[in-house]
Amino acid sequence: MTYTMMQACREANMTYQTLKFYCNQGLVPNVKRDKNNRRVFDERDLEWIKGLICLMKCGMSIEEMREYLQLCLQGERSIPERKVLLAEKRERLVAQLAEVQASIDYIDWKQGFYDDVLAGRIGYYSNLLPSGGQGEKS
Repeated sequence: MTYTMMQACREANMTYQTLKFYCNQGLVPNVKRDKNNRRVFDERDLEWIKGLICLMKCGMSIEEMREYLQLCLQGERSIPERKVLLAEKRERLVAQLAEVQASIDYIDWKQGFYDDVLAGRIGYYSNLLPSGGQGEKS
């Protein structure tokens, strides 16, 4: 089965402009063309495109994606290098995840604090107001 650009975009859940950009940047190798010289994609292309989306969401730059593509095109012998590249990206993602979790934990704590104040379980205090001062909730 082959897909037009629009069909590929729907299948991969991406915009037409993004797919066109990726193609123009050489990130989708061996792009085929139909009789009207329009790009068409097969299942393998589509899986690669979905992988590109994941790499982009992981924070890979276009240059890093090009490097990864070049390694993939070398076949099995480049697997160790690809693993290193992906491990570095994973390490950064884990650090980002920890930062996001810390932010979520703070918001959860703050919401709990506000709930306790509103329910009368604790008195209100603020780091922004003088000791014992009342006022806007921080």
